[in-house]
Amino acid sequence: MKLKNWHDSHKEVSSFGQRLADSVASGMGSWTFIIAQTVFVLAWMLLNIVGYIKHWDAYPFILLNLLFSTQAAYAAPIIMMAQNRQADRDRAQAQADYQTNLEAKLEIENLQKRLDAIEIEKLDKIIALLEKNNSTNKII
Repeated sequence: MKLKNWHDSHKEVSSFGQRLADSVASGMGSWTFIIAQTVFVLAWMLLNIVGYIKHWDAYPFILLNLLFSTQAAYAAPIIMMAQNRQADRDRAQAQADYQTNLEAKLEIENLQKRLDAIEIEKLDKIIALLEKNNSTNKII
């Protein structure tokens, strides 16, 4: 049985829209997307500049600009949603880390108390042995 960490628990309560926003933001922030978009733009421009039959978007490429504007209009809020979710995940991780640190602190304090008790017990035994040794030396 696999124990769930904070990330797995947080992921389970995500809605479809939240998971979609994370996926879109992750995809748009990748080299694959940048390269694919660059190839698309270059092909669009090349086909419209050298196209002998029909230029569907002649220079200055107004339709291409419209596509980019539409893409930006949708991408910005989706990326903001993903950033908000990342902030939520960061808060959840910080809370989990705090809880772990608190538990570790309490465990260390308990160990320190036990070590102190052992130390006192050892010192008491040493003192008792020294007193016994002193009392036997006085008798002789």
